[in-house]
Amino acid sequence: MTFLNPLKARLSALTISLLLQGTAALSAGLSAAQRALTWLDGQHPQLAQALGAIRQGLMRHPKAIGLSLASVLLAGGGGAFAIANLGPDISDQPVVSVTTPVTVAGLADQAQAIDQHVLNLIRTDLTRSSDTPESLLRRMGVVDTQAAAFLRKNPLAKQALLRSGRTVSAEVNNQQQLRQLSVRWLSNENDTAFQRLVVKRTDKGLEASQESSELSTSVRMTGGTVASSLYAAADEARLPDAIISQLTDIFSSQIDFHRTLRKGARFSVVYEVLEADGEPIRTGRVLSAEFNNENKLYQAIWFQENGQKGSYYALDGKSLRRAYLAAPVAFSRKTSGMGMRLHPIFQTLQKHNGVDYAAPTGTPAMSVGDGVVEFAGVQGGFGNVVIVRHGGNHTTVYAHLSRIHVRPGQTIQKGQTVGAVGSTGWSTGPHLHFEFRVNGVHVDPQSVIQQAQSTPVSPASMARFNASVKYAKSQLQAAAQMRDTSEQ
Repeated sequence: MTFLNPLKARLSALTISLLLQGTAALSAGLSAAQRALTWLDGQHPQLAQALGAIRQGLMRHPKAIGLSLASVLLAGGGGAFAIANLGPDISDQPVVSVTTPVTVAGLADQAQAIDQHVLNLIRTDLTRSSDTPESLLRRMGVVDTQAAAFLRKNPLAKQALLRSGRTVSAEVNNQQQLRQLSVRWLSNENDTAFQRLVVKRTDKGLEASQESSELSTSVRMTGGTVASSLYAAADEARLPDAIISQLTDIFSSQIDFHRTLRKGARFSVVYEVLEADGEPIRTGRVLSAEFNNENKLYQAIWFQENGQKGSYYALDGKSLRRAYLAAPVAFSRKTSGMGMRLHPIFQTLQKHNGVDYAAPTGTPAMSVGDGVVEFAGVQGGFGNVVIVRHGGNHTTVYAHLSRIHVRPGQTIQKGQTVGAVGSTGWSTGPHLHFEFRVNGVHVDPQSVIQQAQSTPVSPASMARFNASVKYAKSQLQAAAQMRDTSEQ
């Protein structure tokens, strides 16, 4: 047992050290006793006499006392040696396994209960224009001819499944029979309540009912980095198209998304999602957003003053809302501006009184401001055209449309779709011809758009506004961290 040799050496050294320390302590103790007796002679003669006898005994037999002390210490060291020598080597000890049986009460009953448990599965999808009751149920994992026949005949079910894009959920049992089917939809895009059709299996068979419930609101945040285009970056960040459109509108007075948005620009956005029974049914508004373009930061927050219409502001309270959008078409490019040019069809030099935006056929064309539709129809070389009258004797023109979505006399809001880009009239390809007129005179749209801006937050609302800004900053920071983490 070679591993004990160092231990024996250490114990021997310790014993010798203790012996030396004990002898030194004994000498010191005798010297102290001598001094104490000298003092007691003058104070307590009888006590001094008794202690003197003890001292004489110690002085008379110092060797015997030293040997006794050494014996005690050596005995302790020897005991330590004995204990160390008797210690077993743990590596030589056998390994013993102890098994204890465990009895679970009622195990057979529990297994039978699990076996008899009915497992219901739920699947969610969207209705399609090509759906039949059979194809819809098959896609939802339902094999139930009775349910298919019910959906085909019941008036409420037929009406609910008539439109595509509606959220449908089906609950089925382990025999793939329908237990319950729910369809949720909005009657109008701006509704705050949604419609719900419920088809449920009861003791009397399948029954259908329709009800209305309030939408719930959740907040989501995301961000992205522009590599090729804002649309591609937003698609990578899974940002809904409606939110992208709001972003371009919010920052249109600060960023020209057609020309000045650079590769590497970063954005973060916090927005609302309206849900029906926990399922997203449409997007709400952007609550706050920021763009960092060429190391210049642009930030915006939604804020509504008491009794007024809400709007977007910079974080210092200045309004970002202009009376007009920067462009009537999102994610497009200008192909022709105002001025003299060679007409693409007649090949003659003519004055171009508007701005052309290249875009695919069907791209939404939006009104750049609030107004009333003055004309909607066909007008010579303009083809399908919409003319909108705004305040201050301002008029805008949207020409070469493939479709018209408004009617004369209709009141519309900024950003509302008036038609779709096309190539009707005198046109060589799909694009939107856009004009801006002031008192009937053609003007450069950008010269008017840049000057029309709303008022800032009022002093009476600044305290509440600043509290909203503080909260918005924390949300935007969280959105930026999510963006940076996802891009690593």
